[in-house]
Amino acid sequence: MKLLHIDSSILGENSVSRTLTAEIVARLTALHSDADVVYRDLTAESAMHLSGGHLAVRFGAQAEAPDLAKDLEKAERDIQDLIDADTIVIGAPMYNFTVPTQLKAWIDRIVVAGRTFKYSDAGTPVSLLPEGKKVIIASTRGGAYLDASMAGLEHQESYLKGVLGFIGLTDVTIIRAEGLAMGEEAKDAAISRARGEIAELAA
Repeated sequence: MKLLHIDSSILGENSVSRTLTAEIVARLTALHSDADVVYRDLTAESAMHLSGGHLAVRFGAQAEAPDLAKDLEKAERDIQDLIDADTIVIGAPMYNFTVPTQLKAWIDRIVVAGRTFKYSDAGTPVSLLPEGKKVIIASTRGGAYLDASMAGLEHQESYLKGVLGFIGLTDVTIIRAEGLAMGEEAKDAAISRARGEIAELAA
């Protein structure tokens, strides 16, 4: 099994999402002794944000700037990572009601017409990725967005499921720890629940 492990939290060793992705990967590698893990830390190796230069190259222009050329090489690597992976584990904290900009920059690298999806004659998206991939998202957030009063501000899990589904990644499991900023008792309970779900992950 080929496993792609992605972290995007800016909090380093204090990150709950990083803790959970590490435990998810440990669980999966225990279930699959032959697992080949590729790790990408999106904060240690930040992608450039999408620019006009990126789009120009996609339409046939040359990458004149060295930093743009290097970033485009990483983008090709990221697409190949996605193509090769059987399972993708994504650490996705919520920052200001959505995903970190580092994770958004990675998404902009991999959601590329002609590479990971195309449009049918009817205008609907068609995945160009190999079938059968699984995604496990470690979702962490300070508030409680399952509550109806806060649901309208949730643009993290819903966004990830939408954009990943757009390129054909529809087998998505969310391991959630929310309410992390609502006191130590709530934080500990949320992490404990998430760990219980990780322990139940099947091969």
